Amino acid sequence: MITFLRYLSTMAPIVKSYDYLVIGGGSGGLASARRAAEFGIKAAVIEHARWGGTCVNVGCVPKKVMFNTAVHAEMIHDHKDYGFNVTLNKFDWSVIKKSRDDYIKRLNGIYEANLDKSKVDRIVGNASFTSDGCVEVNGQKYSGKHVLIATGGRPIVHKIPGYEFGITSDGFFDLEDLPKKTVVVGAGYIAVELAGILNALGSDVSIMIRYDKTLRTFDSMISSAVTEELEAAGVKVLRQTQTNSVTKDVDGTLTLDTTKGPIRGVDCLLWAIGRVPNVEIGLDKVGVKLDGKGNVQVDAFQNTSAPNIYSLGDVCGRALLTPVAIAAGRRLAHRVFNNENDLKLDYDNIPTVVFSHPPVATIGLTEEEAVKNYGADKIKTYKSSFTPMYHAVTERKTKCHMKMICLLPEEKILGIHMIGMGCDEMMQGFSVAIKMGATKNDFDNTVAIHPTSSEELVTMR
Repeated sequence: MITFLRYLSTMAPIVKSYDYLVIGGGSGGLASARRAAEFGIKAAVIEHARWGGTCVNVGCVPKKVMFNTAVHAEMIHDHKDYGFNVTLNKFDWSVIKKSRDDYIKRLNGIYEANLDKSKVDRIVGNASFTSDGCVEVNGQKYSGKHVLIATGGRPIVHKIPGYEFGITSDGFFDLEDLPKKTVVVGAGYIAVELAGILNALGSDVSIMIRYDKTLRTFDSMISSAVTEELEAAGVKVLRQTQTNSVTKDVDGTLTLDTTKGPIRGVDCLLWAIGRVPNVEIGLDKVGVKLDGKGNVQVDAFQNTSAPNIYSLGDVCGRALLTPVAIAAGRRLAHRVFNNENDLKLDYDNIPTVVFSHPPVATIGLTEEEAVKNYGADKIKTYKSSFTPMYHAVTERKTKCHMKMICLLPEEKILGIHMIGMGCDEMMQGFSVAIKMGATKNDFDNTVAIHPTSSEELVTMR
C-alpha cells in the first residue's frame, strides 16, 4: 500500500480539459467565455486578480465615478449664477473613495455570479503555457481545444532615479486623500482625465508633456481645444518638459529635477506615459508570435500564429477600449462555437470618449488622416464653435467645438470630432449613422432638437 501511495504521489497531475479555456478575467475574456457557454460548450476563465480586469477595477468604471465627482465640483461654482445660495464647506475624498470601492466590490461579485450562472468555471491564479500546449495554474494543468489570450495590459513608468516615488493610474485609486500638489506626466487620455479630475477637486495640478499639446494622436482641433481647456481650468501645462530625477524630501514631499528646472513640494507624482501588454505567460512555448511593439499578433479574426489559440483586447495593442474587447470576444465565440465562420469585428469607425473637462467624443478619421488617405481636394470639413446654453447665465465658461469631415463628391461622413458638455452622451447615436455610411445630406435632412448642443451636427453649413 505504501509503495502504491508513493507511486500516486509521483504521477503527473491529471490534466483538466475544456472546450474553451480563457486566460484573463477582464471584460473581453468574460464576455467571450459566457457567450461561448450559451452554445453548450465547457468553458473556464483563469484570472489571478479581481474579476472584471482593468476597466472594472482600476480603469473606466472607477474613473467615471471620479469624473462624476469632479463634475459636481465644477457645477457647485455655477449654482450661485442659477440663484442658489450654496456654500462649499469641504470636500471629503474618503467618502467618495469608500462609496466607489464598495461599488467595485459589488461589481466583482456580480461578475463571479454571472460566470456561475453561465456555468463557466472560475480558475484563480497565474496562468502559463507549458511546452506540451497546456496551461498551468498553481501546479495544475489545463487543456483547451480552443484557448483565448485576453490578459490585457498594465501602465509603465519612466525609470529614472527616484521613479518609484511616483504612482500610476492603478495607484490613483489607492490614494487615501486628495493630494495638495500633483504633477501628472503624460499627454494621453489617461493623463488628461486624471489631471482634470484632480484639478476640479482642488489639487494644484501640473501636466508635464514632451511637446506643445495633449492628445496629439487625435484630430488637431481636439488636441488644441483640450490643451486650452486644461489651462483655462487652472491646470499648469508644462510644455517641452521632461523629468530627469525624483527625490523625496524630509517632509515627505517630492522634488522633481526637470529639463526646465526643479519642481518642489509635490505630494503626488503620477506617471501616465503609456501601457504595455501582459504577455509573460510562456507564449514562446506554443508558438504565439508578438509584433514589433510586443503585442500579440493576430489577424482580422483574432487568430494568433498558433492553431486554435486566439487573442483580443489590450494585449493585442489595437483600439484599447473595453467595448472593443467585449465585441471581439462575443464575435469570436459565435465564429468558433456556433459555425458563424465569417463573423469578425470591424475595427473601422469605433466611437470613443475621453472624459476630460469638458469631455471629448470622436469617431472615424481625423482631418489629417482623411487628407492623407484621399487627398486635400477630396475632403470637405464643417466646423462649429460655440458656448453651450448651460453657460448662458454662468460666470464660468467652457466651449464646444465640433468638426465633421466629409469625402467628396457624395459628402460621405468620414469622421466626427467634438469637445464640450454632453458630447460624451451624444456620440453613441451619431456613431450608428456613421457606421451605416451616412452622408452630410442625411444629417441635413434630419430635423434638429432645439435647444441642444447636438443640433449643431444637423445644421452645419
